[in-house]
Amino acid sequence: MGGSDGAEPIVYVNGKRHLLPSGAGHVTLLQYLRDLGLTGTKLGCGEGGCGACTVMVSSAETDGRLHHRAVNACLCPLYAVEGMHVVTVEGLGSTRDGLHPVQERLARAHGSQCGFCTPGFVMSMAALLRGMAPEAPTEEEIEEALAGNLCRCTGYRPILDAFKAFAKVDAAAYTEEAIAASKAAANGGANGSNGDAHGGGGATNGGAKSSNGKNGGGRVCPSTGRPCDCGVVDDSGGVTSTSAHKEESCGPLTHACPAVEPIFPPELRKRQPAELRIEGPQCTWYRPLTLDSLLAIKAEHPAAKLVVGNTEVGIEVKFKGLRYPVLIGATHVLEMNAIEADAEGLHIGGSVTLTKLMETCKGLIAKLPTHQTSTLRAVVEQLRWFAGPPIRNAAALGGNICTASPISDLNPLWMAAGATFTLVGQGSGQRSVAAKDFFLGYRKVDMQPHEVLLKVFVPFTQQYEFVKEFKQAHRRDDDIAIVNAGMRFRMAQAEDGGWQIAEASIAYGGVAPLTVMAPQTTAALQGRAIDGAALEAGLAAVQQDIQISANAPGGMVEFRRSLAASFLFKGLLFVAHQLEAEAPGYESPFPASYRSAVKPYERPPSHGLQYYSAVPGEDVVGQPYRHMAADQQVSGAAQYVDDIQLPAGALHAALVMSTKPHARILRLDTAAAAAMPGVHGVYTAKDIPGGNDIGPVLHDEELLATDEVLFVGQPIAIVAAETEAQARAAAAAVMVDYEDLPAILDIDDAIEASAFMEGWGHMVECGDVDAAFAQGCEMVLEGETKMGGQEHFYLEPNASIVIPGENDEYLSYSSTQCPDKHQKDICHVLGVPMHKVVVKTKRLGGGFGGKESRSGFINAACAIPAYHTRRPVRIVLDRDEDMQITGQRHAFMGRYKVGFTREGRLQALDLQLYCNAGFSLDLSAGVMDRALMHCDCTYRWGSLRAKGFVCKTNQASHTAFRGYGGPQGMVVAEQIIDRIAHEVGKPVEEIKALNMYQEGDLAPFGQALVGCQAQRCWDDVMASSGYAARNASVEVYNKEHRFRKRGVAVTPTKFGISFTTKFLNQAGALVHVYTDGTVLVTHGGVEMGQGLHTKVAQVVAHDLGIPLQDVYIAETATDKVPNASPTAASASSDMYGAAAADACAQLNGRLKPYYEKMPGKGFKEVVMAAYLDRTDLCAHGFYSTPDVTGFGGLYPFNYLCYGAAVSEVELDTLTGDFQVLRTDICMDVGKSLNPSIDIGQVEGGFVQGMGWSCIEELVWGDKQHAWVRPGQLFTRGPGTYKIPTANDIPVDFRVTLLRNAPCERTPMVHSSKAVGEPPFFLGTSVFFALKEACYAARADAGLTGWFRLDLPATPERLRLACADTLTRPYAAPDMLPKISC
Repeated sequence: MGGSDGAEPIVYVNGKRHLLPSGAGHVTLLQYLRDLGLTGTKLGCGEGGCGACTVMVSSAETDGRLHHRAVNACLCPLYAVEGMHVVTVEGLGSTRDGLHPVQERLARAHGSQCGFCTPGFVMSMAALLRGMAPEAPTEEEIEEALAGNLCRCTGYRPILDAFKAFAKVDAAAYTEEAIAASKAAANGGANGSNGDAHGGGGATNGGAKSSNGKNGGGRVCPSTGRPCDCGVVDDSGGVTSTSAHKEESCGPLTHACPAVEPIFPPELRKRQPAELRIEGPQCTWYRPLTLDSLLAIKAEHPAAKLVVGNTEVGIEVKFKGLRYPVLIGATHVLEMNAIEADAEGLHIGGSVTLTKLMETCKGLIAKLPTHQTSTLRAVVEQLRWFAGPPIRNAAALGGNICTASPISDLNPLWMAAGATFTLVGQGSGQRSVAAKDFFLGYRKVDMQPHEVLLKVFVPFTQQYEFVKEFKQAHRRDDDIAIVNAGMRFRMAQAEDGGWQIAEASIAYGGVAPLTVMAPQTTAALQGRAIDGAALEAGLAAVQQDIQISANAPGGMVEFRRSLAASFLFKGLLFVAHQLEAEAPGYESPFPASYRSAVKPYERPPSHGLQYYSAVPGEDVVGQPYRHMAADQQVSGAAQYVDDIQLPAGALHAALVMSTKPHARILRLDTAAAAAMPGVHGVYTAKDIPGGNDIGPVLHDEELLATDEVLFVGQPIAIVAAETEAQARAAAAAVMVDYEDLPAILDIDDAIEASAFMEGWGHMVECGDVDAAFAQGCEMVLEGETKMGGQEHFYLEPNASIVIPGENDEYLSYSSTQCPDKHQKDICHVLGVPMHKVVVKTKRLGGGFGGKESRSGFINAACAIPAYHTRRPVRIVLDRDEDMQITGQRHAFMGRYKVGFTREGRLQALDLQLYCNAGFSLDLSAGVMDRALMHCDCTYRWGSLRAKGFVCKTNQASHTAFRGYGGPQGMVVAEQIIDRIAHEVGKPVEEIKALNMYQEGDLAPFGQALVGCQAQRCWDDVMASSGYAARNASVEVYNKEHRFRKRGVAVTPTKFGISFTTKFLNQAGALVHVYTDGTVLVTHGGVEMGQGLHTKVAQVVAHDLGIPLQDVYIAETATDKVPNASPTAASASSDMYGAAAADACAQLNGRLKPYYEKMPGKGFKEVVMAAYLDRTDLCAHGFYSTPDVTGFGGLYPFNYLCYGAAVSEVELDTLTGDFQVLRTDICMDVGKSLNPSIDIGQVEGGFVQGMGWSCIEELVWGDKQHAWVRPGQLFTRGPGTYKIPTANDIPVDFRVTLLRNAPCERTPMVHSSKAVGEPPFFLGTSVFFALKEACYAARADAGLTGWFRLDLPATPERLRLACADTLTRPYAAPDMLPKISC
């Protein structure tokens, strides 16, 4: 092992020198770091798509400069960082030694909720600052640097606000010299001096407070949680806080560097790289330094893979099961890292990273004549949307080309631009291949096994030669293409003086198994002037060039073919527009309104405004304190289940899962797996000591399948081994033979087969619907609408640890919203009583309902090997496993018959709702019940009958998700209202206002709407958003722009708070008071980022009259508070806050005599006196929600929350690409316990709801998607399933908490209301705004009246809804794109 000169292979991590282990060529940097105990770097997806694993890698360049870059540790090979310095989030700062400014800023600005993604954001920002120093980044560069990081909780706005201050920072503070100087100063000063400079050394309340808990009567900053004057307070006590206020309030940030932040190690500055050859049991790793050495290795090992960023090979190894015995790190070969320009063009080495390519192109664009750089500009623009910065920082151009992906973003450009590839091999010398001839088939190229791609030559463009890139993806930021293209047109003047296409070159990706040229299209355009005739000829030819079979992989055939036409249309308009600017006397033949087709994408930095009520005289309750664990989360110290250090002898588990949606098990052979190295056992149903039947409502599931499997991914066995890799290998070795059985894969299949969960489809009814229709509603419509499901995409995958003890005792740590359910499942499966099992949960890295019931079977399965081996066992699901087997939000279909008057007043609704439950009941009945009770939305329907059908299918059991069926019910109502508005010819907002609920109205389920704030929220948002004026402005814009349309929509919401199963509405809390005056609280709720612990602590601090930092919330544990209901239904703050308040009331009653005896004494003195007097200083509080009846009664909800949102969008009608220009929200949260937490929940819920309705699409192997294996979830990772990024949120994001609206039902939590689920539905305001934009586009094409648009409004659905002459050859105007439902 080692270098050819005998040098030891080393890496520095956070300033500490490490000798790299041998035999680890298959190990990723992430695995290595976590084995070192640096668990702040998280495993979120394993494919570089979420950013949770981001670290900073620093290296010394050959010219002596230091290069700092963010990379995804989950893909980076360990040996690729040999001789480099890796900095993790722990290396930046800590709560003990002081936080780094990036960490502190994020914590203070409420930018961390669940905290699992937080270290990745911190490292992306820190790497940007170090990499750009001494220059400061712009706000645009900051947002771009975060493109590779996903967050499911915050809605991104507070993260962006937090980091914008660094655009104004003195960036010289982030140079190595400045860091070294500040490090020396810190080491020479008082120990811990940085604690005061960075937030009090990690005080739990996140703000400086005096000992009596007062802040001097001043306000607490909504951004920092400290007393300050940011924001504006009006005369009525309203607080307005903007992004600008937050930046100004902190002033210029300087780098008061904590002593722990490492500088670049001096040894590495002087160290000369050595060639590496490190052998191992799985692969041998080579790192040559010369081209000759590389070619010799490749000749000896022609099947070896060259690796630079490992962004493709890493995916192949992890997810496709491929194995490469020899890997060659091609990072240090000088010729392959060269990038230089000459008079003819740009020469790019095959190992040049995409970031370096992008930066080089930008530099050349700045200094070369404009006409020479058209290709370079196209490359930069395409790379801007190519993956995220951590991928671009590592991935090499050569790998991108040679992978030969049919959806490569760059290959169409190389082909169209006339690039040539230089290949070289030992003994065969160099040869050049034109890019257009290089790709031979699906992932096949014209390159011999012994050859490597040495370099790429890209010629500069000439005068009047134009190159344009195109790409359409599911999501703009960090996404793979659906279709992309590269086009080059060289224009020349004809003899008559006119301009014509002298040469054309067009290449498409995403339309065939390989990137293809469009020869018929180029032939049709050659020699033509750009005009209507040329356009018509080109569009006719592209139909012939781009042929896609009906069941081609990827689906969306009509959309993909129409995109090819749209790109050609845009390309020709682009050339005409460019020629008009450059050629004297030339005028574009197209109307001015067509210019919108080539309008470049522009998005200014996002900004926001938050408005809430000040609480005079209060310094705890009602104040915007930040999350109590924020400092731990930003520093990587917050611990999740997979971060827990395992006891000695612990084993790792992996599941053996079904590959069939419905089949009989004929043979299950575990012998080979059991004999593999490191395996301690393979356990099947026969090894379960207790019951194999589980389920949260009915025990209708098998923990481990016996005779029959009912969905793809159903557990059949579980393997325990010494390492996770061994367990997974053994699980893959278990042999299962099947006999296929008929499978039901969607709602339509279930209806056809009458496959319903009998007895679990309930009904809500008011009035006489049949009579209303019989007596003659003035107008009647019937229809259907569908909506897909939604993946929870909590950043932390499901994980459990089970530790056996003596006498059949078990301790489990699990990422669950319901420890009580896990306790019951383990006990049932093992056959032990509940008092022998303790389940603990410290925090979750997101839950959203997905960890309420569907995490239980994972923990129970993990308990089986723990039982048999008597050793601790841990199981952690990979992202793709988690998505396949744990279920999602239910897909729904609604069929309706609605009656109404000619003015639009609702008279009757007869509705059938169908949900895809999956293979078992799980919580589907409750989900359907809530959908039925929310299908009225905020409107009076006259008579209403809503019947639910819970469909049984062969998919994983679908489950709770934020809103729990409510959003599905409400969106059906909104779809109907939209149709009615078009039927009666009135604006939709008039129909909504006409039918809006008022105070005292009865909901269809019989509950009186007391404290109804629907109208107030509606009026507030209509006024604050300037809806009428903006609507008029949108109309003007749309008249002037043919292919860019705007839409504005207002959407209200109503959401009931309580579990609809009555007995769940109870909660307990345990409050301990210690003699030093501090308080420990344990309650039954789980912290998953929603700020529950912070709110409960505020209630306790207020009720006991102590500072917030004196209250600490312990982990949730079943041995502290038993029989706790799930942390769900948005009711946890109400219930656990009230339970804690009950305990505080008991304690205050006991302490009252001592306060009376000791006037003027503080809490600590009184507590000590009570203790000395033998007074019990521990109290158990309990709360049960009064009056509620559950579903079927007249009072199913304790109260209801209301809200309204106005969103404005801009849509590219030719591609379906869109952005949200502005959103205004008014949310009823009662009298807010914590405005910053509530606003965070509103923003996060809105963005998640926008994702469900506009971006996120689940694709299953069903009749609609025959190209996917039956029952398989195709979209099971960030590569295929897209949640919103920071680029998708509203550019202008405004949130108002409704003022003067205390809730009379919640006195124990200070008249506050729930906030977790109610805002979610407001995200559909974006959906309906997009539909308004589609209406405008259709009107321009002569299509009037209502049209059906199912959820989600993906680019495919939006483009085909904007039907025009380009889509006509491929799809009818009323075509419904396929949907998994």
